[in-house]
Amino acid sequence: MPFNYPIKFEPILQERIWGGTKLHTMFGKASKNFPVGESWEISTMPNQVSIVANGNLKGQSLQEIIDRYKADFLGDEVYKKYGTNFPLLIKFIDAKTDLSIQLHPDDTLAKKRHNSSGKEEIWYIINAEKESRLLFGFNQELSKKTYLQHLKNSTLLEILHQEKVSKGDVFKIPSGRVHAIGGGIMLAEIQQSSDITYRLFDWNRKDAKGVERELHTDLAMEAIDFNIPNEFKTYYKSVYNTFVPLVNSLSFTTKILDLKTVKKIGTTSKDSFTIYMCVAGKGYFNMEHIQVPISIGECILIPASLKKYSIKPEDNLRLLHIKAS
Repeated sequence: MPFNYPIKFEPILQERIWGGTKLHTMFGKASKNFPVGESWEISTMPNQVSIVANGNLKGQSLQEIIDRYKADFLGDEVYKKYGTNFPLLIKFIDAKTDLSIQLHPDDTLAKKRHNSSGKEEIWYIINAEKESRLLFGFNQELSKKTYLQHLKNSTLLEILHQEKVSKGDVFKIPSGRVHAIGGGIMLAEIQQSSDITYRLFDWNRKDAKGVERELHTDLAMEAIDFNIPNEFKTYYKSVYNTFVPLVNSLSFTTKILDLKTVKKIGTTSKDSFTIYMCVAGKGYFNMEHIQVPISIGECILIPASLKKYSIKPEDNLRLLHIKAS
């Protein structure tokens, strides 16, 4: 099958008011003179469809490949659930300054309002400056009336949980949870294929034209989860050459893999494609006479029909392993 090899894609860079230059300086992603906040690595979002960067399919779009090969590419279970709709959006994010305080609707509300999936996401912290923090979830029981008063007074920070972060930390952000990525953080983001965001507060900043970005106070009210989270950080213990589970959700599963020696992968199932995000080091994906390099800030997609391959590490290789569910 012409698609049966480890596939890389051209990054799609996104200008953001809060972005910086690290996606270029740390990962070598080409950028112009504008603040790049996100690099969409694997996407079929409208007008933002990934293009293959290597091998037989070079120059073709991800959506073209899915439409042509269907379950052989996506996996039997993924195709049965999603058809030819790719269910995930994979990103690297560089937050030079704080993102807006925001949230995302769940599947039910997003379907009703936007004919879209909702959005839950996972964050893996690649790098964080000293004192960098995340905001997510409320730190106290509160009524909608109290919440709106804090919103009106620009005092949301008083009622939100804040957590300092370090390299290697992992967080799950369910739909409905109020959150913000703080300035000085570089992270990998795994999420549902949705770009619906309800912005609550944007630090009163203005764009280059002197205009404040739109807020979505009314839309957000029905979507907010006011419950205090039982857990904030996802704890794990890495074991070399072993897939260590991180997070399971209704939409995807995530594991972490630290390698010191070659890891041979073999499977008889064809339930889902696999994505690897490199969050440290570098290495090679090998099959037959094909070798595909990967380094920090890059991703590889393994089609569901590819049964056997191996991963050769160099320089403390750490990968996030993602499957749709």
